[in-house]
Amino acid sequence: MRESRRPDSAWALPAPGCDTHNSHFRSPMSDSARPPQRPRGQEGSRGGRRGEQEPGPGPPGRGRGRGGGQVQPPTAVTAVAAASPRDPDGRKRKCLPGARARWVFLGAGRLPPAPAMDCYTANWNPLGDSAFYRKYELYSMDWDLKEELRDCLVAAAPYGGPIALLRNPGRKEKPASARPVLEIYSASGVPLASLLWKSGPMVSLGWSAEEELLCVQEDGVVLVYGLHGDFRRHFSMGNEVLQNQVLDARIFHTEFGSGVAILTGAHRFTLSANVGDLKLRRMPEVPGLQSAPSCWTTVCQDRVAHILLAVGPDLYLLDHAACSAVIPPGLAPGVSSFLQMAVSFTYRHLALFTDTGYIWMGTASLKEKLCEFNCNIRAPPKQMVWCSRPRSKERAVVVAWERRLMVVGDAPEGIQFVLDEDSYLVPELDGVRIFSRSTHEFLHEVPVASEEIFKIASMAPGALLLEAQKEYEKESQKADEYLREIQELGQLPQAVQQCIEAAGHEHWPDMQKSLLRAASFGKCFLDRFPPDSFVRMCQDLRVLNAIRDYHIGIPLTYSQYKQLTIQVLLDRLVLRRLYPLAIQICEYLRLPEVQGVSRILAHWACYKVQQKDVSDEDVARAINQKLGDTPGVSYSDIAARAYGCGRTELAIKLLEYEPRSGEQVPLLLKMKRSKLALSKAIESGDTDLVFTVLLHLKNELNRGDFFMTLRNQPMALSLYRQFCKHQELETLKDLYNQDDNHQELGSFHIRASYAAEERIEGRVAALQTAADAFYKAKNEFAAKATEDQMRLLRLQRRLEDELGGRFLDLSLHDTVTTLILSGQNKRAEQLARDFRIPDKRLWWLKLTALADLEDWEELEKFSKSKKSPIGYLGRGSGCRRCHRAPE
Repeated sequence: MRESRRPDSAWALPAPGCDTHNSHFRSPMSDSARPPQRPRGQEGSRGGRRGEQEPGPGPPGRGRGRGGGQVQPPTAVTAVAAASPRDPDGRKRKCLPGARARWVFLGAGRLPPAPAMDCYTANWNPLGDSAFYRKYELYSMDWDLKEELRDCLVAAAPYGGPIALLRNPGRKEKPASARPVLEIYSASGVPLASLLWKSGPMVSLGWSAEEELLCVQEDGVVLVYGLHGDFRRHFSMGNEVLQNQVLDARIFHTEFGSGVAILTGAHRFTLSANVGDLKLRRMPEVPGLQSAPSCWTTVCQDRVAHILLAVGPDLYLLDHAACSAVIPPGLAPGVSSFLQMAVSFTYRHLALFTDTGYIWMGTASLKEKLCEFNCNIRAPPKQMVWCSRPRSKERAVVVAWERRLMVVGDAPEGIQFVLDEDSYLVPELDGVRIFSRSTHEFLHEVPVASEEIFKIASMAPGALLLEAQKEYEKESQKADEYLREIQELGQLPQAVQQCIEAAGHEHWPDMQKSLLRAASFGKCFLDRFPPDSFVRMCQDLRVLNAIRDYHIGIPLTYSQYKQLTIQVLLDRLVLRRLYPLAIQICEYLRLPEVQGVSRILAHWACYKVQQKDVSDEDVARAINQKLGDTPGVSYSDIAARAYGCGRTELAIKLLEYEPRSGEQVPLLLKMKRSKLALSKAIESGDTDLVFTVLLHLKNELNRGDFFMTLRNQPMALSLYRQFCKHQELETLKDLYNQDDNHQELGSFHIRASYAAEERIEGRVAALQTAADAFYKAKNEFAAKATEDQMRLLRLQRRLEDELGGRFLDLSLHDTVTTLILSGQNKRAEQLARDFRIPDKRLWWLKLTALADLEDWEELEKFSKSKKSPIGYLGRGSGCRRCHRAPE
């Protein structure tokens, strides 16, 4: 990727080949670390041979030793590294002898410190005997909130998505005239957008799967905003919702997209499972429902969205056809009301909080009970969400009150946390994000690999390997003892894999370094250990630590990253306008250019054309300099975006760089630049494209202007004439008349006399018009021939009337021959005299006709009438029919 193609941005990124490469990518391993030497007693191991190289996670083309001393996953800090060897102040960077270029770090003070290794498990909390849960800080939030979270409408997108806040319009402490402010922040608290809310009263906020903000108003209108506060579109949930107003709303996600569920003032539900393809569905009425349900949620079963609601002690499930009463199996007696309900992230499990203080947990189909927990608190919680990692046997629910957080599951006791501030819970695939005015934390179940390695007195292979690596750094003989113990059990491959897996689930780069060093250390003593998992984990960590940076604010976990896929992550970086980082990730992962860099550059160009403070010429030149002839980039798509932004001239300039005329012409026609489109189509040499433009011009312009346009384009005029010859003959005649092309006009009338006219009078009239045209064209031969044809037609009609038979449309020679064959010799001779047929030709026609009739007497009589001008001797052997007629 050459530097000239990199989008301009506030973040300067280095070229891939320079020493300061990867400003957001840093290695979790020390630059000065050396590949480990074999401990004593291990000289016979083939795994430690020097000179063997394997692909590493660093810049492409740079070898990595099997010792792993130069493996480079990232840190969570931002490094300022320009594409040149100079720092931002213009001073030349200095490098220590034998070392790589120094890095200047920004924002490192904002990151929460990593726990010390000795007390690494201090924040682990057991939930029963099968699982531990831990809560660690993601970011220290520096956002300047003017309101408490309890006084705002809050919505946070999953997968480390952004946070939207709107002051609750129902507050009475503020004057009614004060307009609320809609604010959008990244997960780290960095402001992304802020705008005054000038529309109607808001009921609910939510994020779609494409990270678009859905704002549901009381009148049922849903406004859709982009990540940076740009308005996208709006839609209505129907007239019934408009008449009865909205009491409550839910934004939910399914495999088909993002949906909206509405509870109206008439206590009816309206649902749309996909806002991208809006199809409203009115749910059945709940019998006897006179007030709003105590709690309700959306449940997706069998690819269909349902509504689950609680009315007193009863639960009802609404589908598209009926309202069904459901009973949770094994529910504790004495329940008179359900206060809160929560569905798991994958819609497989359901939790119900009752007024007796019990939490029932089971399947979302309400057919199986998992467990039940008595929290001894009857006050309704503010929030209740599921907290389970994929493929975990432990099912846990997080319940939040005003100043208390509780994690409960299938265990006699739960885990309790004290909340110092008003907090908000965001359910994730493998845990729960918890943010407040000052902090943003992540609560999750400790993964199995991390638990086996770090729990106290663990004898797992990964734990022993990690300890061996630490002892090796201390130059202690114990490293050899630990290694021998692992190898004697045949668990060294398992230990390496365990350390690699645990590194992926760690948030702190220092801990990632320790685990990857241990894995690299263990690989040295294995023959033929596949390096794919190690290299892939280093790459994934490098990407994850880059996007977890405070300034970027996407705190994805390893499980979320794998579920989201790299393509979706790149889309989200592009959505945040982080084009340099997205390009750097594509280059680092060596993604195909069409899927990676080209696509990102195209998005950057579409954003560039929206900058209306820059002239059209400068924008077009900048885009061309960055993109050049990058494969997979369509300038027509960028031009279409420019036209959509009202910059028609910029769109035309961008189309000049589009090499495919088939992409240029349709957009030019859409922009009503038809004449330019015609010129481009003619230059392309594609006749189909020219015909497309011509038909568009014919419908767009009046007849006179259309013909004048064609006169300036000879090629287009010729093609249109060919089209008219087959489709529109009258238009072709008008073209000849306008151009005073009498020669072609005469030919047109001759063709018309045979093709269009059936009556002899009409044909003769058409031929007369053709003869007049030929005279005007000064083509006397064609005019005389046309007049002779008219005389012949009249004569042929007279012959048909007098003799019968068919004479019309026969040639002059055929007419003479037909007369001779009919015995009308005198009429044939008269016809020959009228049309001045030469004697030689007449004699030949008569001889041939009489011979065909075998009328030898007449033939003899004719031969004696006068001397033959053609003779009687045959020309060679063969049939006389093959003899050529004399000239």
